Order: sequence, then C-alpha cells, then structure tokens
Amino acid sequence: MAEAKESLFSEFPPVSAQEWTDKITADLKGAPFDKKMIWKTGEGFDVNPFYTAEDIEGLAITKSLPGEFPYVRGTKISNKWLVRQDIDVTDFKAANEKARKLIAEGGVTSLGFSFNGEQVTEANIAALLDGICPEKTELNFHTCNRKAVELLDILTVLYKTKGADPDECSGSVAFNPLKHPLKRGIKLGDDWVDKTVAVLKAGEGLPHYRLLAVDAYLLNDAGAYITQELGYALANGNDLIAKLIDAGVPADVTAKKIKFNFGVSSNYFMEIAKFRAARWLWAEIVGAYNPVCDCPTKNADSGDFCPCACKMKAHARTSEWNLTVFDAYVNLLRTQTETMSAAIAGVDSISVLPFDSAFKASDEFSERIAKNQQLLLKEECHFDEVVDASAGSYYIEELTQSLAEAAWKLFLEVDDKGGFATIANSGEVQDAVNASNKARKKLVATRRLTLLGTNQYPNFSEQAGNKIEAPTECDCSDAPAEISKLDFSRGSAEFDALRLATEKSGKRPKAFMLTIGSLAMRLARSQFASNFFACAGYEVIDNLGFETVEEGILAAREKKADIVVICSSDDEYATLAPEAYKLIAGKELFVVAGAPECTDDLKALGINYFINVKSNVLETLQMFNKIIGI
Repeated sequence: MAEAKESLFSEFPPVSAQEWTDKITADLKGAPFDKKMIWKTGEGFDVNPFYTAEDIEGLAITKSLPGEFPYVRGTKISNKWLVRQDIDVTDFKAANEKARKLIAEGGVTSLGFSFNGEQVTEANIAALLDGICPEKTELNFHTCNRKAVELLDILTVLYKTKGADPDECSGSVAFNPLKHPLKRGIKLGDDWVDKTVAVLKAGEGLPHYRLLAVDAYLLNDAGAYITQELGYALANGNDLIAKLIDAGVPADVTAKKIKFNFGVSSNYFMEIAKFRAARWLWAEIVGAYNPVCDCPTKNADSGDFCPCACKMKAHARTSEWNLTVFDAYVNLLRTQTETMSAAIAGVDSISVLPFDSAFKASDEFSERIAKNQQLLLKEECHFDEVVDASAGSYYIEELTQSLAEAAWKLFLEVDDKGGFATIANSGEVQDAVNASNKARKKLVATRRLTLLGTNQYPNFSEQAGNKIEAPTECDCSDAPAEISKLDFSRGSAEFDALRLATEKSGKRPKAFMLTIGSLAMRLARSQFASNFFACAGYEVIDNLGFETVEEGILAAREKKADIVVICSSDDEYATLAPEAYKLIAGKELFVVAGAPECTDDLKALGINYFINVKSNVLETLQMFNKIIGI
C-alpha cells in the first residue's frame, strides 16, 4: 500500500509559484493579474490568490510548538476553551438561578456578570454567587470602574467565607481605564494610573484573577479593521505595563493581570491568523521587559525570565458590527463562523452573542442557541481535540505573518506618539476607527461587502418594527463628550433605518418588473432589480415576460405600481426603453435595470434612473424614498 501511494504521488511533480502564476496569467487572456487576482484588503496588505511552500520558507513562526514561546501556536498544549455565557444582571437572585442552571445543565464553564456600579453591595454579590463554586467555574465581572476596588474587596472576603482556595479560583474583574475615552469621549483623569494600581492591590487576594481589561472588542464593534483591533490592543496592553512600571509595579505582575477581550468578525481565515499573531506579538512585547519569574513551577531552563508572563490571556466575543435586524436568523450563520475562527485559533474562552441581540434583550431561546453553537463545535465537531489545526497552512501562516507586520507597524506608530492612552485621550484612535467604520459601510452600501438579508437577498415580506426594543445604557456618567468617541452603529444600520422608514410610513411602494425581450437577460435583471428594491422594503411585483411594452405598462397600472423597472438586454434597451418611457409619461417612476451602451442616448430623452452592479444601493434607495415621500 505504501509503495502504491509513493507511485501515485510521483505522478504529480512539484509545481512552483511561478508556474502557477504563468498558468493563471495565460488563462486571464491579457487581463492584468494584479487587478483581477490580488485581494486589496483594508488591513494594510494584499492577499494573493494562492500560496505555496515557497511562501513560508524561512518563517520562524512555523518552527515552534504549541505551548512554546512565542506562543503562535497557543499558550497551552491542548485546545480546551471555556464556554462562557454573559448575564446582564438586574435581579441578583434571578441571575443566580439562571447561572446555576447554566452550570448544572447547560455545559457552561465560564460566566460573565454585568451590573451597574450602584448595585455593588455585599448582599447583592452574595446573592449572585450563592451556591456557585468559584473554584469550579470561571467567574468574570463587569461593572463601573469606580466600583472595581469595592467589588474585589467583597469577592475576596466572600470566597474566604466560602472556604475557597484562592489559588484555585479564576476569573476577571474588567477594570478598563481607557473605556471612558473610547466609549464616551471623556478624557482620562491624571489619576488613572493611581486608580489602576489601587485595583491591583485590591486584587492581591485573588492571585489568578485578571483585573485589567484590554477591551479590543470595542474597536471591533465600532467597525475597526482587524489590523487596527490588533495593533491598538497591543499598544493598550503595552501602555499599561509601561505606565505601571513607572508607578513601581513590575512588568511580570502587570502582564499576568491583563486580559485581552477581542471581538471576532466574519473574516474567517484572517481572524484565525489574528489570534495567532496576537499571541506572538504580545509574547515579544512582554519578553522585551525581561519579566522576572516567581512562579511556583519555575522552569530551570528559563533562568530568571518568566515565560508565563508572556502568555496572552485571550477571550473572544462574536462581533456586534455585522449583526442585522432584518433576517436575523442569518446572524446565527455569522456568529457560527466567527466562533469557529476563535476556536481553531486557540483562544482561552468564547462568548457568542445571541442572534437577536441587535434589536432586543435576548430571551432563553436565543441564549440557548448561542451557547449550543460552541457546544456543537466541542461535542460534535471535536474542535477542542486538535491544537492549532491551521498550522502549516500556507495561506494562514502567511496571513499570520502579514497581519503581524501590519499590526506591529501601527503599534510602533502609537508608541512614537506617546502610547495608547495619549492618542486615545486625543481622540485619534476613535477617529481612525470611525473612518474605517465609514469605509466599510460604503462597501455595504455598494454591495462590495455583502450582508445577506440586508443589502442582498432580503426577505421581501419581513416586518421588523414590532420586534425592536429600545436599548438600555449605563447611566453612571452623564458628562458631555470632550473628544471623539467610537461610533458603534452596525454595518447594516443605514439599511435597517431605510427599510424601517418604509415600514413606518404606512405606504409600501410597488416596484413592477417590466420583463421583455431576451429571456436570459430579462430574468437575470428582474432578479437583480427585485432584490435591489426589496432592500428598502418595497413590494416587488415580478413577471415572466410581456410580448409588448404596452402590455407591460397596462399590467403595471393594474397593479398600481409606483415604479416600473424595465428588464431586458442592452441591445433591446435602445428601442424598448424609449417606448416604455413615452407610454409612462411621468405617471410612474421609470427605471432601467442595467448599464447599456445607449445610456447617454436614453438620458438625453429624459430617462434618469438606472440601477446596476455599480450602483450605490443605499443612496439610490434613499433617493427613491425621498421622491416617493417616505
């Protein structure tokens, strides 16, 4: 059998990258390779259509093993991750019952509790954790920064009362001093470093709790490119170490208290590479401080250097930016691929946003589905049984290298400007990320970036207004913004607003497809135009075809159409479009589906509306809404 395999493979000699390029170039028949085949990403580097072994020759990152510095392939030798579910707490007793049920019956191994700072009392925290063993389940707490010290004091005493061994308790208290500049546009006070030191001191009784949060997911939710999320996150973490060293806190102490909370977008392979690059770069950053090892299980081979301090603690949360209000079940597909990226990349824990979280407080059903999305990968797909399954992939190894280089460049730029806190305090981070959000929304508007169910293939008859709930915001600070703040509007926000405007207007415009002429072209263009107008919530009336233009116009008027869209071939538009336009005589809006060569001639006759693949779908539909009076 072995000899047979050798004989089989000998029939397929190695093919060089140049040979592949030559073959592709020949098949392009003169079209430029760079323009047709190279993916121009927004991340600061280009992606080729193929990669070979030649591309990863000499890459140092391919030499290490899982659990080895610089941890490209993972900080551990297994791919076990914690299944985390986050709970927004208003009623502490009810939250406790929910948490206990999740642990006992739901397969959850990590919990996240979020509550208002005014609710931080001994009685509330005791009620929240009643019957929950802090040694068995990772517990994560998110509350107002000003209450972090008080919360840590309460937890330390409570765990001692429970008889818990502090060395067996793991979790986090998400103190993030950079939260206010990023989320609220409020500048940091001069005492933010002192407050951070106070938090570290308050948490000394919980040695394995991560107390300092680098909330990169905020950038992700605000539409940042992956390079920005990674580069700024690293700069944020480095700034904490540098500032706390000046305050007398050793680098190894700070590094072991930082937890990175990343977002995960639907850019599947690049997200896998992001986490690999993040571990690698963070290990190099911390390593540059020569952290001193005081670990109980000190490795003699490392001397005084502490490799444990160089290990990134990474939590992944699916992205809010690409969640949609309309056709919300598609969100399940997005969050599933995002979860897969994080799991394959070897993060420490994952939380999946419920599919309905973009428009309402999630219910038991949507939360259960979100939790089971992870359990499916563990229990049925066995993603946790393979460490760094992407290792050796020419594509992902090269992506890891490219992302690392682009993120490192941004990291150095931030460092040269005084560090992350300095540029966040000036609004520079927020402005850069908001610009990316705007650029990505333009891609959505022109369908160069597809959000299924929103800007492409919408559910024609869906109504969403009755399912949207007003969001609740933390009201712990009502100070006015002093600098730019992150724009958390989702990628679909403008399309959602467009369709909701139609829905709330009480009148649903009718777009009638006047299909005529070439069978193939009229069907293709009517499908395109139907999807186009359905994105605004219009009623679409499609047809198999008409023998004459006059017959089509009469049918449109019988249906009381507001818009007549002629769907035919480019050649036939030269005669059919003027005829239809003349019969319409301004009574309905007349639209040509396509970009025929005779466009200028048609415009000269007064035909002004054309839709095609180069159209800005959002702006075009906003224009029609305005004309119709919505």
